[in-house]
Amino acid sequence: MKYPDEWRPILDAETKRWSAMSCSQLLSRLSAEEETYEIDVNSKTYQVEVKLLENTDAYIHVMVAIDDGHWLRAMKPLTSGFIRQKDEPKG
Repeated sequence: MKYPDEWRPILDAETKRWSAMSCSQLLSRLSAEEETYEIDVNSKTYQVEVKLLENTDAYIHVMVAIDDGHWLRAMKPLTSGFIRQKDEPKG
C-alpha cells in the first residue's frame, strides 16, 4: 500500500474530528493560527497540522494535513480542508 492510501483514513478521521467542532471552538483552538501534534496509529507515528487558512466575517477555512515525519514526504503532506460558517449575529 502506498503512503497516501495508508494515510487517507487517518486524515479523514482527523478532519472529521476537527470539523465536528463549533466555529468558536475552532477559533479558540487555532488562536495561534495552527496546531501541530503527533498521533500513533498501528504502531506508526504521524504528524498532524491543523491550520486556520481564512477568518472572514462570514466563515473560517481550516486545513488538516498529515505526514509520517519523513523529511521528503513531509514536504508534500496529504491534506484536507473544510469551511465553517460563522453564526448569524443575534439581535
